[in-house]
Amino acid sequence: GTMPKIIQAVLLGAALVFGAVSGAFAQHGEPEKLSLGVQATGTVKWELAAMQALELDKKHHLKLDIRDVADSKAGQIALQAKQVDVILSDFVWVSIQRHQGNMVTMVPHSLTVGGLMVDPAAGIASVADLKGKTLAVSGSPVDKSYVILAAEYNKLTGGNLTEDAEAKFGAPPLVNELLTGGQAQAALNLWNWNSRAKLAGKTELISVAAMLADLGVSETPPLLGWAFFDETGRTKKAAIKGFLDASFETKNALLTDDALWDKIRDVMNVGDDDALFTQLRDDYRAGIITKYSASNMKPAEESFAVMAKFGGPDVVGDSTELADGTFWKGYRK
Repeated sequence: GTMPKIIQAVLLGAALVFGAVSGAFAQHGEPEKLSLGVQATGTVKWELAAMQALELDKKHHLKLDIRDVADSKAGQIALQAKQVDVILSDFVWVSIQRHQGNMVTMVPHSLTVGGLMVDPAAGIASVADLKGKTLAVSGSPVDKSYVILAAEYNKLTGGNLTEDAEAKFGAPPLVNELLTGGQAQAALNLWNWNSRAKLAGKTELISVAAMLADLGVSETPPLLGWAFFDETGRTKKAAIKGFLDASFETKNALLTDDALWDKIRDVMNVGDDDALFTQLRDDYRAGIITKYSASNMKPAEESFAVMAKFGGPDVVGDSTELADGTFWKGYRK
């Protein structure tokens, strides 16, 4: 009769399915664990939220342990103490570490998308017009963006920005408040605070990327990247590669998929402000990196030279050029 043949076929089919499933488990076993130290309030949290919404961590067989750090310095300390595997940091810090014998490396995460915001009523048509003005700056005088702004000011005027303008340094929310409240005529702030300032009627005079271009840097360098020790790249190779793949896949989705942004809106701290939500989404997209090759890091080298020239040891340490291996050669996209 035909009955046994059908049963046979069903059983064979079931055996193939179970075989495939157990094969997958045998191949992967437990998910790869990776710990990340990221700023609780940072925009990097948006990508991680999107990655988990898309279940790309699961797809790449990762178990991510995401730990909040207070600020970038705390993240750097956690990485150095081997409390976390990966942090978000900048290529200047990574290069300094390598020059000091701490073999940290990185793969780009985003382009610099900070910039100089001005009050349209203040009559600032160029960076040269900052003379005599009050300038609010996020961070400190040795922050990279400020060094680049000072270099641009020097190029245009031959003068020293720190002497020629009254600079007030502080945390990003305070800097934004000084600008929107009228106590400062210009502000150099992180891109996501600049998005807020735009909605308050302020305008971006020039981006950090455009200043770098004016200072001879061929294209925008990826200032921030996922940083980890060379050793972690070796011992946790599958986890690091899986994470980087997931990161680039998430970026591509954030670039094109509006519905994904609705899913991560809660982490963006915009409440019910639709205009701010849209502004942040569009500005974030402008800084997304879609490809990476360690051999194409000339813009970073050129930027480092600018910072070394104008910032000196306070900014770049004792080195005058980007350390070899700053950008990880173990991955390309």
